[in-house]
Amino acid sequence: MNKFLILAIVINFTAVTFPQQQKKYFDAPFGGGIGYVPAWYIPNFDPVNVELKSIGMPELSTSGFYSSGGAGFIYFGFIKFLRVGGMGYGGSVTTSQTVDGVNREVVYNLGGGGVTIEYTIPIIKDIALSVGATIGAGTLKIQMYKNSGSFTWTGSWEDFNSETNSSFNRTLENSYWIFTPSINLDFPLNRFILIRLGTGYQLAFNDSWTADNEKELKNVPSDLNANAFFIQSGLFIGFFSF
Repeated sequence: MNKFLILAIVINFTAVTFPQQQKKYFDAPFGGGIGYVPAWYIPNFDPVNVELKSIGMPELSTSGFYSSGGAGFIYFGFIKFLRVGGMGYGGSVTTSQTVDGVNREVVYNLGGGGVTIEYTIPIIKDIALSVGATIGAGTLKIQMYKNSGSFTWTGSWEDFNSETNSSFNRTLENSYWIFTPSINLDFPLNRFILIRLGTGYQLAFNDSWTADNEKELKNVPSDLNANAFFIQSGLFIGFFSF
């Protein structure tokens, strides 16, 4: 009888202990890291391309442009599956033309950054599927240049004081707040390195434009803004437990 009692205790102890041995040490994602985050942004270039076409210049490519940036995040253990971090990015696309020795160039530049708040959906093992948003600020700049050659120090001041100077440059700038919903998949290669694939849409809030030294810019097309769809990737280092 004692043998059967001992056997029953052993079986019961094994049944209780084995699942505990298989359980992950962390019952929710844990850790954090920093990394390089390249992306491809596709804003609406139509208002700019209308003007470029009207003056005979090549249009900006509507396929978008490459941007580079950095990001980081950390999981807060007291709120399971929540991670908070930050990101920043910048990129530009250019079109230019030279006719009769006069070069004209237009640069479209988009950049921004902010705080990221994401929730990792607990449905996939060993991979972080996270949804969230970036809240921050950014700047859209359109820079226009026209000149016919190199410059000198003295000549630059003479041009500045000349009423017949043929050189031209102007910077149009829109500063704005951003709210950017996004979804990211993070694949850890090991505990210390992961790669990211993600996508999102940047929403910009502010239609106040300035030119050059903060002078008001009026009559800007209503559809010229920093709203943009993007696809991003990333390489992060840190400590990751999914």
